[in-house]
Amino acid sequence: LFGIESYEKAQRAFREAKLQLSEILSAFELMDGTSQRLVHQVRGGTKPLENDYPFYCLIETSGSNGEHDYEKLEKFLEDVMSNEVIADGVVAQDATQIKTLWSWREGITECIGHWGGTYKYDVSIPLSDMYLIVHDVKARLSEAGLLGETDDHPVVDVLGYGHMGDSNLHLNIAVRRYDKEVEKVLEPYVYEWIEKRQGSISAEHGLGLAKKNYIGYSRNETMIGLMKQIKTLYDPNGIMNPYKYI
Repeated sequence: LFGIESYEKAQRAFREAKLQLSEILSAFELMDGTSQRLVHQVRGGTKPLENDYPFYCLIETSGSNGEHDYEKLEKFLEDVMSNEVIADGVVAQDATQIKTLWSWREGITECIGHWGGTYKYDVSIPLSDMYLIVHDVKARLSEAGLLGETDDHPVVDVLGYGHMGDSNLHLNIAVRRYDKEVEKVLEPYVYEWIEKRQGSISAEHGLGLAKKNYIGYSRNETMIGLMKQIKTLYDPNGIMNPYKYI
């Protein structure tokens, strides 16, 4: 796990990880400082790094030789620190420490629901623009007077985390209560923003029910027609996971 001063440096770290760790790199997770601050605020505990950073990245390797993997990871960490790509980092020494580091990533979903609820968007955006949507959505909610520290503001904060390897971002809006005014600010703005950058409004969880009316923002009529044909071919009676896009 390491702390990074900017999203640009997070991208540099990802490129270096792919170059230096290549075949043993199995995960490269991005977490913004807001997500980690909220996790710590809810559950407490000792933070993995002494200082706070705008971004954190969690790397996991899965090679067949643990000693070899560790040496490559140590060299990578040394290189990115000496070139000031990352500001600080820590390497897990055993299974317990691995579990602890992953808990800061896996605990986000549970912790951000602490205040009442969460609006969630699982999207795919070109890597260069991936985190920009978090800034833009936060600014939009702030300008609408919906985001603040007091209970009269429905929105607690806006955060982003996800998988850099496939440009997959979890855009989450932590709220004290669900509010129609918040929803009007978010939709269809989020989908229009993604469409302009040729991203996908649904990355790894499919469209389901909530997003099925918005599929046109990331798929054209030809592609939608092909999807329907494939669905009909394998499920002519519509009995497999009915009413949902997959």
